[in-house]
Amino acid sequence: MAATFVLVHGAWMGQFAWQKVTPLLEQAGHHVITLDLPAHGDDQTAPAAASLDSYRDAVIAAIGAYSDVILVGHSFGGMVISAVAEALPERIKTLVYLAAYLPRSGESLYQLSQEDSASIVGQYWRQDDPANYSPASIASDGIVPAFAADCTPEEQQLLIERQRAEPVPPLATPVTLSAERYGRVPRCYIETLNDRAVSHQLQTLMLARTPVERRFSLPTSHSPFFAAPAQLAAILSELA
Repeated sequence: MAATFVLVHGAWMGQFAWQKVTPLLEQAGHHVITLDLPAHGDDQTAPAAASLDSYRDAVIAAIGAYSDVILVGHSFGGMVISAVAEALPERIKTLVYLAAYLPRSGESLYQLSQEDSASIVGQYWRQDDPANYSPASIASDGIVPAFAADCTPEEQQLLIERQRAEPVPPLATPVTLSAERYGRVPRCYIETLNDRAVSHQLQTLMLARTPVERRFSLPTSHSPFFAAPAQLAAILSELA
């Protein structure tokens, strides 16, 4: 059965992350929409102008008039799709969290990341002026071990070259979710068992707090769209 997928990338990435998965979904007969969130990828928004609300609104604009959307969020994209579901529950068929933050109401990415003792992102975090919330980067020698240890050298280089400094305030912005709106949208989770950015330990903790209807696993790093695109596309197609 054909479906409309909207794929939302995570921090330090852009819609380029979906370049292997998109054609596989399209070959299976699905319609696929990707986008660069504000201040990510090729989007020219200044980092200081980015906010969690602007990310939410960009995804809503990408959804446009479509309904029964399967909304997929990778990593920080889990926070974004949660906010979209709160705003637009009637248009979404399923939320899919891919190696993603799965928040409860009132939680931010920053709060959740503080519980992730197995993540190595913190040791590679670089920020010039933390007191004034300057954008943050991942040290170039940390991108592969944190995000892409099982990816090809070409994919690893792509992630290094395409990284842009990440706006920090959205990472600390809590998301407000209600049972009446967000809670009525079915949720699925795709775990990444060898993840060193959003560790499987944290994924398991979040899933214990926020149950989902279906749960899948991939034996990959934090970048399954590169490491296992066919397996990922097959899981997504199963949800159509």
